[in-house]
Amino acid sequence: MQTLISVFRWFPHIFASTPRRSFFLYPVLVIAFEIARRGGPEIPMPYLLPLLLWGYLEYRLTGMYRRSQRAGSLAFGEVPQRLLQGGPFRFSRNPMYLGHLIFTLGIALVFMSWLGAAIFLTTAIWFHRRVLEDEVLLRARFGTEYEDYCSRVKRWVPFLL
Repeated sequence: MQTLISVFRWFPHIFASTPRRSFFLYPVLVIAFEIARRGGPEIPMPYLLPLLLWGYLEYRLTGMYRRSQRAGSLAFGEVPQRLLQGGPFRFSRNPMYLGHLIFTLGIALVFMSWLGAAIFLTTAIWFHRRVLEDEVLLRARFGTEYEDYCSRVKRWVPFLL
């Protein structure tokens, strides 16, 4: 019984990490929900599965690039020591967050899931609010350098948003 209690105490901490939620918990929830709803496994739009790979790789490869440049922290709310403007950051100011959003959108579309759509919308709102908070910190630290960067590079989607 003590072991079971330990597992339940530990469980919420596993999903405190945004990547664990996006790339593990949300897909498991959507797949389980859709299997229960449809009475069996079904992938209505399998040709959209590359969205999942794209989103995950965008997140993972951008993180590797950021670490290789020794820029940025793994913790939210910590301002990096230097402003990355190259690599994937020359196309989007938030390529790692964008990877999460592409992945969660892919889950909603691949499974044609209302739950997936709700997760995507909630995640998009959460990330957008997070970005607005990050931008305040980045403006305070980097000033005109960050303003110049913002004038050249879109917040989310290259050349659009």
